[in-house]
Amino acid sequence: MNRSSRPHDEIVVELLREDPELADAYLAAALDEVSLDGGRQALLATLRQVAEAQGMALVAQRAGIPRESLYRALSPAGNPTIKTLLAVLEAAGLKLTIQRV
Repeated sequence: MNRSSRPHDEIVVELLREDPELADAYLAAALDEVSLDGGRQALLATLRQVAEAQGMALVAQRAGIPRESLYRALSPAGNPTIKTLLAVLEAAGLKLTIQRV
């Protein structure tokens, strides 16, 4: 099946799997837009796609949380705690940084 006939999320996950460094730029862009309408949901979707690219079960295991809880936390209605957010980022080999705007 070619990319044009597959769902967007599936294609993004495949691209992230092929180029893990793409996750850095992808998450940075989502963080830049987090204060816009829909930005929080977009950030959660981005984190979910990064986790799916690395294997949701593996990321959940590394983060020390049940896989089902990870799916819930990163769902469009999710509201992960800072503890969960930091654990997921670390488990995915990433970290949150702060810069002055």
